[in-house]
Amino acid sequence: MLQRHMAEQHSLGAVYRMASGFNPQLWDLAARQAWRRVRRRLRAGPAYRWRYTGRTPERLLIAPPDLRLADPQIAREIYHGRFLLAGQLVETGGQSPFQMDVRNQAWLEELHGFRWLRHLNAARSDLASANARALVADWIGTHGRRISGVAWNPAVVARRIIAWLQHSAVVLQGADLAAYRQFLKTIAIQVRFLRSVAGEMPDGEEKLRARMALAFAALSLPTPISALRNATRNLSSELERQILPDGGHSSRNPRAIIELLADLLPLRQTYANQSEPPSEALVGAVERMLPALRFFRHRDGTLARFNGMGVTVHDRVAAILRHDDTVGAPLSHAPYSGYERLATGTTTVIADTAAPPAPELSSMANAGCLSFEMSSGRHQFIVNCGVDSFGEEAFRPLARATAAHTTATVNDTSQARFALPAGWDDWIGTPLVKGPRSVACRRIDDAGMLGFIASHDGYADRFGLIHERRLTLSPDGLRIDGVDRFHRPDGSAPEQSAVVALRFHIHPDIELYRDDEGMLYLAGEGTDTWSFSCDGLEPVVEESIFFAAVAGPCRSRQIVLHLNAVERTQVPWRLTCTYRSTARSNLPS
Repeated sequence: MLQRHMAEQHSLGAVYRMASGFNPQLWDLAARQAWRRVRRRLRAGPAYRWRYTGRTPERLLIAPPDLRLADPQIAREIYHGRFLLAGQLVETGGQSPFQMDVRNQAWLEELHGFRWLRHLNAARSDLASANARALVADWIGTHGRRISGVAWNPAVVARRIIAWLQHSAVVLQGADLAAYRQFLKTIAIQVRFLRSVAGEMPDGEEKLRARMALAFAALSLPTPISALRNATRNLSSELERQILPDGGHSSRNPRAIIELLADLLPLRQTYANQSEPPSEALVGAVERMLPALRFFRHRDGTLARFNGMGVTVHDRVAAILRHDDTVGAPLSHAPYSGYERLATGTTTVIADTAAPPAPELSSMANAGCLSFEMSSGRHQFIVNCGVDSFGEEAFRPLARATAAHTTATVNDTSQARFALPAGWDDWIGTPLVKGPRSVACRRIDDAGMLGFIASHDGYADRFGLIHERRLTLSPDGLRIDGVDRFHRPDGSAPEQSAVVALRFHIHPDIELYRDDEGMLYLAGEGTDTWSFSCDGLEPVVEESIFFAAVAGPCRSRQIVLHLNAVERTQVPWRLTCTYRSTARSNLPS
């Protein structure tokens, strides 16, 4: 069914492209991107390039820590010329990886970002140091003298500055004075370049990371106190703008919280190591983001798959949460980020209850308003399909479509659109446009019954329908009751025919079967068993795709309720725990 929906999305592509091409939001994004490109070309030209030369720092003051997992075995692969980056393995065969013709843009960004230096640093050997030093020298000789291409994309420059500073020890171990000075000179040039372009970067996570990179550099290199103050002030301003009061990121992507904390926590520690007080904005952002990370976490440690979240790197999450001193129950309500969490006993429900982010922040956002995920004990039962971060580009629109989420699809059409005219994807990315604009949500907390009522208008313009979902979790955590309603914006019953599909995607590890009486059951080995029922409608089991599996997309199944909104405006359904496993030891909170 999901594959058929993808085909139908493409069949509507021509209509979508015509409409999207004249969308004022897209023209605004395109104009801003054009201006950025012009400014970047000017800054890379001879009229500006002299601004990046200057005094070479005398030494490195400190190497900031790195929270990302390192594997010494990967250092061996790198030594033998095998670079597994962004899901693609490239064997150099003795060539320089920086001179190879690789078409995968994500692979190139990972290569030039140098985060893989952590594996060489973890090897703790003279061979690893020599390899790291040779690769950095190779990059300097190939790309260090000319500001162009993916190597000098500001987002890549920011990641490279942080990585070079964090793993300077492995690069400089055994280096002679000339190599030492060249390394510091190249860092200084990159810092000056990034400082000149950071303010013009597109809004979002990478712009914030650029400000972090400049703060890292101001702390790690001997710079005037005014440079540190400016870096701290600019970082604080960006944190206050992008990190929401409930700790979420303005992109509404849970993955952004992980990635940003993996840099913010070492930055906070670097301030302390240098006896410099971190700003209140930095301290406050970290203290808000740590509980927010736990908000999105199921009991098996996996983060809920909303708006660009894919595979969870469990070791990184664990390393980050070791810095969370609160160790209390996660928040139940994230009103600024637009999510709800219901948790009782060992049952957890997390739901998306807000409109998509602004177009400039929505390149990874999904059309999944009112979707939810449910876990019980150690296993997830109801999920969204998630994204395969490094998979085929053709899968991305499919993973972002409404049909890939546990919510309602009307007339096989997504709530929002991300099909753009030919050539626009390369120019402005893949923003999500014409999605829900008004999303109302009200929390229910009555006599131990937790829940919410939310509605969105993503189908109002095209089909005259409002989708409303009421979802409650019983006090003992053994029953989830849902009611989906469809009505016109004025509250009256629908008048035009609308085919609705209510989807409940099942995690691939969960078995789905019917008993002799036709009741559907969801169960996994050694886990709880849940039954699914719906009054007046026969649940249909269809194929699905789970994109966020560790090994890549895999087959899964979904429960689907088909109806016509004119004939049936309200659909009550229920998930009931019929067997509760007693194997509950060491479940994370």
